[in-house]
Amino acid sequence: MNITKKDIDSLNAVLTVEISKDDYAANVEKVLSNYRKNANIPGFRKGHIPMGMVKKQFGKAVLVEEVNKLLQDKLNTYLTEEKLDILGNPLPKNDADINWDSEDFSFEFELGLTPDFKVDLQKKATTSYKVVADKKMLDNQVKTIRKQYGKLISKKVVAKEDEITVTFTSEEKEINNKATFSTDVIKGKKQLDSLLGAKVGDVVTLKTKGLFNDDHDNQKYLGVSHDDAHGLDIEVTLTIEEINTREMAELNQELFDKLFGEGVVTSEKELKEKIKEDAERQFMQQSDQKLLNDVVETLIETTKFDLPSDFLKRWIKSTGESKLTEEEAKAEYERSEKGLRYQLIEGKLREENKSLQITFEELKSYANNMIKAQMMQFGQINPTDEEVEGITARIMSNKEEVEKLTEQLNTNKLLQFFKENAKLKTKEVTYEEFIKEAYA
Repeated sequence: MNITKKDIDSLNAVLTVEISKDDYAANVEKVLSNYRKNANIPGFRKGHIPMGMVKKQFGKAVLVEEVNKLLQDKLNTYLTEEKLDILGNPLPKNDADINWDSEDFSFEFELGLTPDFKVDLQKKATTSYKVVADKKMLDNQVKTIRKQYGKLISKKVVAKEDEITVTFTSEEKEINNKATFSTDVIKGKKQLDSLLGAKVGDVVTLKTKGLFNDDHDNQKYLGVSHDDAHGLDIEVTLTIEEINTREMAELNQELFDKLFGEGVVTSEKELKEKIKEDAERQFMQQSDQKLLNDVVETLIETTKFDLPSDFLKRWIKSTGESKLTEEEAKAEYERSEKGLRYQLIEGKLREENKSLQITFEELKSYANNMIKAQMMQFGQINPTDEEVEGITARIMSNKEEVEKLTEQLNTNKLLQFFKENAKLKTKEVTYEEFIKEAYA
């Protein structure tokens, strides 16, 4: 057997695998001998079938199977030993021209080679958002808490900031939905004016365009689908079922203890500090995800390399679950090209930076910490090492759980790596500014 590689260019090559009779003959004879021992053919005792008849009936199929097994085995061994980085799998080039009546065979395979490139994390700066809870947000949050824990008082007429229970109806969108909300979620001035002064039992017609502060509230309060919620522009009728106002709770120690536990917070100043701390911790999760996504986009944009696109389109066309046309294969390649580019970039980073590689002990430690955090959420503040180790062992024996944990740890490592090595420019913004700027 002989395998040779011919480079077409830096991204494409052809492998030729030559197989002679000596390479496969012994295996074919062995398989046919077993067929002879075990086959049931009418007119012959089991094990006494003439070998000539066995070869005539089974010889070609056995030959094809054994040659293909040998071919795949040697091909995989060659790729491993030569350390060839390929994209997709070897693509048979001349399989339709193979003459299975001959004794020697020559197989050709197209290869798509991984491009050679460098990743420069300092080429272009990415914005890293530091999201802070400003005074306006803190004051609003305190007000919300005081309302939430305040006393509900029934009213007869709707006024600003009242809490109303209504039923929305619309024949056009088949809406019939009961909802409770504060009038301060109403964005449209005309719509709000139509509600102010209304009484229980009144029916008000409102336009949904610009009705709420956020289009997602159409889904929440009107009961429409997520797709319908965006840009919804119809008329709905609103029947007022109930009107209430909230007498805000006093900022006293009883409220502080109810919110955070006895003695943790003792003043309005400490309350705002606690709210700020908790809010900014949540903001960091969002800004971190934004940073990760943006660095990935920056790397795809700035890391230039060619791909064996024609080979990949042919590979997609031939290996899909269903038969694809050239146009469909081209469209699928265009959809997946960006993801493939980032896979190669990330692979290069992991190969060159040991800090991005995951060891079993790191994964186990990550699982341990996650379990302890979850147990604390359920009130088990000081679980024993034995309890944690037992749960960890069960998780680590579950393949799906291990894959999920590995993906989470991979993401955490990448994020930390980018924070330490990518070119970043920090920008301090309020949460409202972050939403407008980051997701405009």
